[in-house]
Amino acid sequence: MSALTLTHARFLLLETVRVPVALIGTLFFPAAAMLFFVVPFASDDPVAATYATASMVTFAVMTSNLFGHGVGVAADRALPWDAYTRTLPAGPGPRFAGRIIVGLVMTVASLLPVVVIAALLTDASTTPVGLLLGAGAVVVAAVPFTLMGLVVGYGLPMKAALAVAQVLFFPLAFFGGLMSSPINPPGIVQAVAPYLPTRGAVELMWAAVADYSPDPRSLVMLGVWTVALAGLAVLAYRHDEGRRFR
Repeated sequence: MSALTLTHARFLLLETVRVPVALIGTLFFPAAAMLFFVVPFASDDPVAATYATASMVTFAVMTSNLFGHGVGVAADRALPWDAYTRTLPAGPGPRFAGRIIVGLVMTVASLLPVVVIAALLTDASTTPVGLLLGAGAVVVAAVPFTLMGLVVGYGLPMKAALAVAQVLFFPLAFFGGLMSSPINPPGIVQAVAPYLPTRGAVELMWAAVADYSPDPRSLVMLGVWTVALAGLAVLAYRHDEGRRFR
């Protein structure tokens, strides 16, 4: 990892921290979901609490990466500094890599309140191996939502990116099954969920921390979404570069 990449990462992280509302939002929404949807209804049931906590971890990963990259990249594109850095001899790579690093840092920050609330206020539990597998599942789950955020961020201006991120977020969370039980979800969730990236991500999380066998369709579709979003992210970046730097 180059010193230039770390310099960009430090700069972007300082930019984020200097806008407290962005940091508070990243930490607040997953924690609030835990407090309002998990603690009152599933805290006394170890199995239900463990599944629900894994769902909220996936919720936090999606929130952090979809909004962080989607809105963050769109906001950067509106600034002269971003255009300038893309013309430098080093190219856009170090800044792009720095943004990914900052996204991972913010993802970890958004997970901490969820884990603390689960440990203190619920009977959720897992093994040390489950924790390690869960950390790996977080990394895998972050990939498609990072790419989705980059598609939104490079493809749309700031105001449109915020609106589209919001429009994508709630249907993906609900129809992907993050708000319902993995054992007996609503019929519409059962029908639609296997084809959404949120379902594959949350099933990986459930399998990591609990006794759950993922649906092969969900895992295949998670891979399909990841490849498709990677292609769209490249196209969005090249379109933005061609439009702004012709």
